[in-house]
Amino acid sequence: MEGRDRSHPQNHRDRTARFREIDLNRSPFTVAWEITRACAFACLHCRAEAQPKRDPKELDTEEAMGVIDQIREVGNPILVVTGGDPLMRPDVYDLLAYAVSTGLRTSLTPTATALANRRNLARIKEAGVSRVAISLDGANAELHDRFRGFAGSFTRTMRIAKEAREVGLSLQINTTVSRHNVDTIGAIAEIVANTNAVQWSVFFLVPTGRAKLEDMISLDEHERLFNWLFDLSQTAPFDVKTTAAPAYRRVAIQRANGREGTRKPVTGAGFQFQDGLDRPTIGINDGKGFAFISHIGDVCPSGFLPLSAGNVSEQHFAEIYSSSPLFTDLRDPDLLKGKCGACKYNVVCGGSRARAYAVHGNYLESDPSCAYRPTTGLRAQGSGCGQGRC
Repeated sequence: MEGRDRSHPQNHRDRTARFREIDLNRSPFTVAWEITRACAFACLHCRAEAQPKRDPKELDTEEAMGVIDQIREVGNPILVVTGGDPLMRPDVYDLLAYAVSTGLRTSLTPTATALANRRNLARIKEAGVSRVAISLDGANAELHDRFRGFAGSFTRTMRIAKEAREVGLSLQINTTVSRHNVDTIGAIAEIVANTNAVQWSVFFLVPTGRAKLEDMISLDEHERLFNWLFDLSQTAPFDVKTTAAPAYRRVAIQRANGREGTRKPVTGAGFQFQDGLDRPTIGINDGKGFAFISHIGDVCPSGFLPLSAGNVSEQHFAEIYSSSPLFTDLRDPDLLKGKCGACKYNVVCGGSRARAYAVHGNYLESDPSCAYRPTTGLRAQGSGCGQGRC
């Protein structure tokens, strides 16, 4: 895979200056909004445990428009409209167009069903959406379709990728890594390159919803894959991003510095995306620069950390994000336990709070997927390692 031209020093300086001005205590950088839980698929890893029909308690169109206003009032976060399958809401195009009209950089994550056809992709483009993201979890139909629980999903995914680019949409591919596909990640990367996607977002499984603890990859596999992704990021024709894997930032910093230890301040994420969405070089994490809004208006630190800090129908989104005890706890690295608490990278990484909660029942515990051992002593409250995974 040939590398892309990444020589934009002035753009990099301008973006870095803007990122320094972001106050993550007051405004998130990204908001994911689950506008519905309805979905025709039954994916093995679905954090939402999506259902065939829409929930009657879903926010209606007027309420949903109000949510968009609340999000815009906190600043200019990236808005990811997701589900379930967001195309199962008849008003989805109106919601997208309204979000774009307010100035929000808006993306959409449709499910690979018949609803994501060329006509509807063109409607998404006409609404002003910045990007569509579709999922690819296997390098062949057998693996992908089994993962997604729907025969024909792989073929549809490849068709959607082609038609999205043909109608002028920016394309992102999402892949969830689990024990089912970890040995085929290289082949998936080749397919991503052939789709002309601008970004490959690699999700690391969090055992919540339908996802099972035994489907997580091992500590060593996490570490090997982080290093492999870093190598890939240097040459791939697309940007590489990880989700639910903040430890990748630690690996990127270590690799960029060329050695394990460094006296330089650890203040950045170690890499810069060129995908046009001005993503941050600072450490975004659950509740720290990221927020999730459910189909009924509950505000959570992420979709993988299903703890509600409040509801937008009862309290303003800005107040929930900035002031709720759950969110303020998650933004305080001094509260982290075990090796995450002792780690010098905890400001830029901080570990997956969702995975810590899913495995340990405590969102401040150590991320059980991280193989790194801090050189400083662990705190008195314990290592935070459990299940034989640390």
